[in-house]
Amino acid sequence: MSIKENILYIINNEVKPAIGCTEPVAIALCAAAATSCIAGSSIDLVEVYLSSNIYKNGMNVGIPNSNEIGLDVAAALGAAKQNYEKGLEILGEIDDTCRSVAKTLLSNNKVLVKIADTDKKVYIEVIAKSGDNVAKAIIVDKHDNIVNISLNDRTIFLKENSSNDNSCSGVDESFFDSSILDIIKTIENLDFEDTKFMLKGIEMNMSAAKLGMSQRLGIGTGYAIKQNMDKGIIGTDLANKAMMLTSAASDARMSGLSVPVMSSNGSGNNGLTAILPIAAYNEINPSNDVDLSKALAISHVITAYVKHYIGRLSPLCGCSIAASTGSACAITWLMGGSYAQIQGTVKNILANQSGVICDGAKPGCALKLGTAAAAGVQSSILAMEGYYACKNNGIVTGTAEQSIKNLKILSDKGMTNVDRTIIDIMLNAK
Repeated sequence: MSIKENILYIINNEVKPAIGCTEPVAIALCAAAATSCIAGSSIDLVEVYLSSNIYKNGMNVGIPNSNEIGLDVAAALGAAKQNYEKGLEILGEIDDTCRSVAKTLLSNNKVLVKIADTDKKVYIEVIAKSGDNVAKAIIVDKHDNIVNISLNDRTIFLKENSSNDNSCSGVDESFFDSSILDIIKTIENLDFEDTKFMLKGIEMNMSAAKLGMSQRLGIGTGYAIKQNMDKGIIGTDLANKAMMLTSAASDARMSGLSVPVMSSNGSGNNGLTAILPIAAYNEINPSNDVDLSKALAISHVITAYVKHYIGRLSPLCGCSIAASTGSACAITWLMGGSYAQIQGTVKNILANQSGVICDGAKPGCALKLGTAAAAGVQSSILAMEGYYACKNNGIVTGTAEQSIKNLKILSDKGMTNVDRTIIDIMLNAK
């Protein structure tokens, strides 16, 4: 595949709507896929086996159309739904009947959630039992990548799975050896017809941001920033506006509000961070739709590029490191930045944000997203003035591409026990 074909695959398959935090959503989706085999039957037991990353990311986040949090709640709602056609928007379809069935399952301790013995970053296996029937579904590598559904060991659905944890299924591995310059030049030459649907992401994610700015949701980060802007305590500059919009949208999502957002590379919060700083820039310096859509494409593809190296799920915060790199590069591009300035933007954001850990999805993510959005804007502004992190600045070494590759070493070798330690802390929290 050419660079163009890989880019088109990414923007058409890795940018999609999602309702709710994608880890609980994926659990619900897998549970629905399993129980679809026994639809209409009563459920005796639901066993859920999760990779440590999925387990960590779904523990403390609100579940849409429910006043609850928890992995078991997500599994119970999905099992009650018994239909997985809506994909990552499944939790937007939960009704009173589903809630009632889920409540019964949970109150009778019929949902068991355990950590699977797997090295996969994204792995979900759900086994649903009803009488003599045993149904199973498995999701691997991507949050909506159902690879197997079976009933009583008879295969109902089987998908050949060729992806891996650190890549986008359907994208050539060699694509991630491409230079950022070649990627951006290719996006610049795309037809508007190829990128115009990117604009839906701004519309969708701005709606979530407006909800978060209108009332206190989650911990109220975006709402508080807006209040202080209105009081004149903080300014309405680009960095603060990007911080406000991004954190407000995260407040809405992480509180469990049933609001759709445009996700990026398997994460709704990545989608917010990849899109909303660009929306903030566009409010201050309006662009035409063609340039705006291409800037959004740049953001999503660079996000995918970085996530290829740190992992789809990682001990490192993908919003702080991958999505903020994507949106910052896009803003530099919109400002008319040179390739050297875009390289400098990448180096600045990595020098600033590379140590931020992921300790699961939760209301406090709004703080990290706001910081990431503002840091991305700062990185871009500094780069436009010719100020970059030097070539031997910690993990920032050589080119931007090499610095991104260094993140893989940091994540894979330097942080091998971080997820397990975080899970232990969360399980023992008082």
